[in-house]
Amino acid sequence: MKTKVNKPIMCADGFKMSVQAHTMAHSMYDPEKKRYTHVEVGYPNRFEPLLQNWAEDKNKPTETVYGFVPVERVALVCAKHGGVVSGELPEGVVRLDPVES
Repeated sequence: MKTKVNKPIMCADGFKMSVQAHTMAHSMYDPEKKRYTHVEVGYPNRFEPLLQNWAEDKNKPTETVYGFVPVERVALVCAKHGGVVSGELPEGVVRLDPVES
């Protein structure tokens, strides 16, 4: 079975990160909910304090992986940065698109 690799997401304010969920990623699938509850975030283009607790290397926040991040936290990060304008999120992560005024 081939592992699907999601394209990195870009948020409205330019914040970018990879969000992955599959057997080779630091992620958790809940068979009862039939979705991922925790995902792997990787290599954000700038420091994001909302992710810091999950950093493998806290001294290099843009050059590390963040394992087993709750999907709710990923959605919160996306909302903080204005919503997702491009890229792919794994099943279980709510995609928050920018609100046009």
